Amino acid sequence: MEDEYICVDNLHQYFSRAINCPSPVAFYGVFDGHGGVDAASFTRKNILNFIVEDSQFPSGMKKAIKSAFVKADHALADTKAVDSSCGTTALTALILGRTMLIANAGDSRAVLGKRGRAIELSKDHKPNCTSERIRIERLGGVIYDGYLNGQLSVARALGDWHIKGAKGSKSPLSAEPELEEINLTEEDEFLIIGCDGLWDVMSSQCAVTIVRKELMIHNDPERCSKALVKEALQRNTCDNLTVVVVCFSPDPPPKIEMPRSHKRRSISAEGLDRLKGVLNAD
Repeated sequence: MEDEYICVDNLHQYFSRAINCPSPVAFYGVFDGHGGVDAASFTRKNILNFIVEDSQFPSGMKKAIKSAFVKADHALADTKAVDSSCGTTALTALILGRTMLIANAGDSRAVLGKRGRAIELSKDHKPNCTSERIRIERLGGVIYDGYLNGQLSVARALGDWHIKGAKGSKSPLSAEPELEEINLTEEDEFLIIGCDGLWDVMSSQCAVTIVRKELMIHNDPERCSKALVKEALQRNTCDNLTVVVVCFSPDPPPKIEMPRSHKRRSISAEGLDRLKGVLNAD
């Protein structure tokens, strides 16, 4: 297990010092490590500090987050505590009032639950993804059997300096995150962020359906996370599993009323005969 995660419901309570940021503000993230847990652990401990200490925070939030990912990546190159062959993906969610900023580098995924519908807020950075493959090949990288330079199954990650080479050089393995900004509405009920061990065996819509059903029973996001992990294990996932569920309201999701159809639907006599034939054959 090489994953780490962070859940900060209130940044002002989290930091012992005063931070220049309006309330309410929260921060969540999952970090899927490879080559050991050290890079994921280091990133979990430091990336939020890199964000709030950036000169662009909080007025230029997007620039601050992008800069924080690069700073974390470079810090992994400089620290003696993390081997150069160690790396991690990074997926974070920063919520300021009703504005949410998703930042992703790697193949973890953020999914919004919107009145029962799944809205994907991040893109899985796999080497075979068309846009990533083009970027990789332009920078001299190659993809062997879905692996970047035959070594890594992700196209973006922090660390992995044995692949990136010297700092400042253009590497096919990027630490730059893709950002997605969302203005939350009353229809937006919860956020799921999880590593690829979940998404390898479950669609985004399936995860949203499970979480919504669970919330209507007990309204506990932590139990929802555990339910997703349990379901993924039952589906024989072969990778690390880390899931965080964040609710945007203290109340459970309302029941969705389906409009009643006034159209009558029936099977024809011919169709009924065919169905009987199939059932009898079985």
